[in-house]
Amino acid sequence: MKQTIALVDDDRNILTSVSMTLEQEGYQVRTYTDGESALQGIIARPVDLAVLDIKMPRMDGMELLQRLRARTSLPVIFLTSKDEEVDEVMGLRLGADDYITKPFSQRLLLERIRALLRRNETGRAEGSGATPSGVMTRGELVLDENKHQCLWKGGDIQLTVTEFLLVKALATRPGMVKSRDQLIDAAYGENIYVDDRTIDSHIKRVRKKFRTVDDDFNAIETLYGIGYRYKDA
Repeated sequence: MKQTIALVDDDRNILTSVSMTLEQEGYQVRTYTDGESALQGIIARPVDLAVLDIKMPRMDGMELLQRLRARTSLPVIFLTSKDEEVDEVMGLRLGADDYITKPFSQRLLLERIRALLRRNETGRAEGSGATPSGVMTRGELVLDENKHQCLWKGGDIQLTVTEFLLVKALATRPGMVKSRDQLIDAAYGENIYVDDRTIDSHIKRVRKKFRTVDDDFNAIETLYGIGYRYKDA
């Protein structure tokens, strides 16, 4: 059965172009131009994943996410502009799973959708009694891929999919240096162009999140001109 995606944005050009891309990949797509109609539509006909713009008429993406979270745990990706970091933090607290910054690569959006749907399917399998796997422990760090959960010293770190993949890539081999190109491949997949500075921004944000539970967090080291590594405990 085809998986269904709700695409919510007041920009009809985005709705048209992204819908075509997703349908070509075998997904069913339902489009909405405002939060109010999207809420009614998703409640009446549940979907497998929702992509939400933050700034919309009649009900913005934040309020829509909050209302959806009161009823469902479906994966949600936000579309956001570059200057909405405060909105991003609030969105994660409300339960968003990932962010894509406008303007965005449709291939990147497609990869993030696939990753979230895979994670959701794994979670359902675990809940049905399947043997859990994918838990990595590195000193104070615990990464659970099934639950998309990151713990540091027992504290819960709310990471986006991209951030989770970056931490995983670094922690898999402590002490080994990962170049920016290697981290791009780990977080975005091969053949997707992402500027090196995007990785730097992600790492900066990851450190900031870890320091909300540990002021002295320094497990992710920068090797200037080379890349990053997870400190070998």
